[in-house]
Amino acid sequence: MDYKALAERLLPGEFPALSHFEEIYPPRALPEGAEVTRLAPSPTGFIHLGNLFAAIANERIAHRSGGILYLRIEDTDLKRKVDGAVEAVKNALRYFDIKFDEGAEIGGDNTYGPWYQRQRAEIYRAFVKHLIEEGRAYPCFCTEEELSALREEQTKNKQITGYYGKYAKCRNLSEEEIYRNLDAGKPFVIRLKSMGNPENKIRFHDEIKGDITVTENDQDVVILKSDGIPTYHFAHAIDDHFMRTTLVIRGEEWLASLPIHIELFDALGFQRPRYGHNCSLMKQDGDTRRKLSKRKDPELSLEFYRKEGYFARAVKIYMLTLLNSNFEEWYLKNPDAPLEEFKFTAAKMSKSGTLFDLDKLNDISKNELSKLSEEEMFAFLRGWAEEYGTPAQKNYFSDREKTLKVLSLCMGVGGKKRRKDFTTASQAMKFISIFFERTPREDEYRVGGETKRAILNGFLERYDPADDMQVWFSKVKEVAAENGFAAETKDYKANPENYKGSVADVAEVLRIATTGRANTPDLWTIQQILGGEETRARVQAALTAD
Repeated sequence: MDYKALAERLLPGEFPALSHFEEIYPPRALPEGAEVTRLAPSPTGFIHLGNLFAAIANERIAHRSGGILYLRIEDTDLKRKVDGAVEAVKNALRYFDIKFDEGAEIGGDNTYGPWYQRQRAEIYRAFVKHLIEEGRAYPCFCTEEELSALREEQTKNKQITGYYGKYAKCRNLSEEEIYRNLDAGKPFVIRLKSMGNPENKIRFHDEIKGDITVTENDQDVVILKSDGIPTYHFAHAIDDHFMRTTLVIRGEEWLASLPIHIELFDALGFQRPRYGHNCSLMKQDGDTRRKLSKRKDPELSLEFYRKEGYFARAVKIYMLTLLNSNFEEWYLKNPDAPLEEFKFTAAKMSKSGTLFDLDKLNDISKNELSKLSEEEMFAFLRGWAEEYGTPAQKNYFSDREKTLKVLSLCMGVGGKKRRKDFTTASQAMKFISIFFERTPREDEYRVGGETKRAILNGFLERYDPADDMQVWFSKVKEVAAENGFAAETKDYKANPENYKGSVADVAEVLRIATTGRANTPDLWTIQQILGGEETRARVQAALTAD
């Protein structure tokens, strides 16, 4: 068969010599040992925890070695493309402080772009044409119906599904049959003509899993689709070579494709990057573990963490505890150190499924948020409110002085022990809402009826916003005593049968009347921040409520 003539018929026209691409994408001038890594998501509109997992690993490996991390957008599948998805990817990764050096709309050295695969079509076609000329690729005219029937037959016979061996019906078409199909205008794809034998095994060193054995590829995979755009398998091999990628950290679901990728790099004459396949993120579901699911688990999506308002550093810390087995010990010794100081390595990454525990992340988040100053917390919450908050929540930040007082109280700034009440921005905004809105009552009064009203009336008769804390509390004790409650806690503990309760029960009535909650920071300080008029109005409203 005249393969050159066939290549010209299938992909007519002049393409640059393959050496041209080696010249315009030269080896990178980097220090010895520097790694070039990448994140290469598809623009589907869904960026998930697994993407962040890989991004943190790739970023740490690249930058600790003095190398490069770049962002490539793998947009070869137009059916899955979602408008605005690239911006969503960038925003999500920016939120978690993933620092790219170059790539899609990142800036930096653009020598190795363009960074969108659909913009690199000429490069792919040049190499496809070369493979056809070498007899290593061929046109396939099978319809979707024929391929579906083929899969059904293989499934019925309990065979591996795919296009291989006797099932690769277009692999051995004669020259006459090929041209007859082309003359008839039949659509076609280009497939790699695999030289692999499934009887043969390949020993492969995985940067995470160590030495593994895989079977040689015998699948004649599609490398160029009918629209002239390559498949992921083919495009990634070209791009990783010419973007001079040295190490690819990716999910273990790609292990099944590894034999295909090995053969593609060999067929193209490229040196492969090193690969490391990280473990899947698992979730405890009853007595079993399963992979996190897009359908079942909202916490898989990175948008979940942004909408809830998780502190980015806290999420990164938790991800690093999952990524490197020695990180948690380092973090306990260096709780306030920049995360960049941790000596991250691929060798310390888990080789099997890792359990993702949202409760543990919440604990880390509380701890990290408790370290912020009120100014830092103000900036964090305001940033979240501007993107996700209600109009009322956005307005919490209009009186800066008041909000800083609120945050100082709620965080225990200046106290012996910092409070750890805040887990996320959304939870913190709900927590502080009592200072800005009259929110629905969350807790029920344990003291009710006439006693409750007597307590509230007694408080209003004595209340003076100018009172200091000591005077204010002495008046609360007076209200307690005149309503049958022990003014001193020790008296109640000594003789509980003599009282309706203690001053703490009276304070709880006032707390719920003022805030709607039974548990809050110091009530006198809350009322000072609210001011006398608002405090009176709230207590008065509680008198007329149910």
